[in-house]
Amino acid sequence: MNIQLIKKAEETHILTKEELVCLLKDDSINEELFKAADRVRKKYMGDEVHLRGIIEFSNKCKRDCLYCGLRASNKNVERYRLMPDEIIELAKKAVGYGYKTVVMQSGEDAYYTVDRLKYIITTLKEFGIAVTLSLGEKTYDEYKAYKEAGADRYLLRIETTDKALYEALDPGMKHEDRIRCLKDLKALGYEVGTGCLVGLPNQTIESIADDILFFKEIDADMIGLGPFIPNDDTPLKGAEAGDFTMSLKVMALVRLLLPDVNIPATTAMETLNKQGRMIALQSGANIVMPNVTEGDYRKMYALYPGKICVNDTPGHCFNCITGKIKSIGRTVSNSKGSRVKKANR
Repeated sequence: MNIQLIKKAEETHILTKEELVCLLKDDSINEELFKAADRVRKKYMGDEVHLRGIIEFSNKCKRDCLYCGLRASNKNVERYRLMPDEIIELAKKAVGYGYKTVVMQSGEDAYYTVDRLKYIITTLKEFGIAVTLSLGEKTYDEYKAYKEAGADRYLLRIETTDKALYEALDPGMKHEDRIRCLKDLKALGYEVGTGCLVGLPNQTIESIADDILFFKEIDADMIGLGPFIPNDDTPLKGAEAGDFTMSLKVMALVRLLLPDVNIPATTAMETLNKQGRMIALQSGANIVMPNVTEGDYRKMYALYPGKICVNDTPGHCFNCITGKIKSIGRTVSNSKGSRVKKANR
């Protein structure tokens, strides 16, 4: 029966919550699920893999999320922030390596005012690249200002659509505020990225199914999925880590239900499995997001332990991932990799 559900999802891109739960609970159909997701990826996205260079420009954050190593209460992390011209210089180098998209990612750091961010964004756009922001929750007017300055995409993970779990893990934050931000970003014309952590303490299979349906409901353009990895400097240090296979299954189901969205093979996948990103690329993913930050900052952006490539240089990362992509018969894209809607909704 569950093999038939995979066939249904591959052909119609529709599953009910109950059907998603059935597939998430059944590990006997995993290989069929991953193969179907890979076929859908090939049909809608082709064999190109888009590389997006991440600049982690500040690890200062006003939030206190229980799962995150950058949480404001963590006194063991060495804090840093890059100046606007330092960010621009890193982006310029990334373009030199061959990146067509730069992702500016940070904690929620008030130092970066609208004017400072507009200066960075407008300068980056002069390099002929797509600019993705991942700066957390902002007001509609702030998002509007970044868009008018030239920002193309915004990444804001929901982490979980379970309101009670979200608010338990994110003290002082409201679930409806997160959803409001995602709707604001859509209304302003951004390509909107979101996603969830798989394997959070007290997360249920049913709520993961809800997450997948939420991504489809809001018509997200990019969806990042990764396993929860407990950090010793957080209140969840003793919690059980998320499972690589379950994270892969969630990613594959997202590909089946949203066939034309961009899905990254996340670095957290590779923390749990040495071939994690390549396995993900063969199970529905079509994007890799290497780190283009330089020096010790790579170690200091300590979201979770065991983060890969912290001792590498951006140039080495680019050459390494390019080689790996070619080794599985895929090619590195020369385009910016914007979402092109091809599926009938």
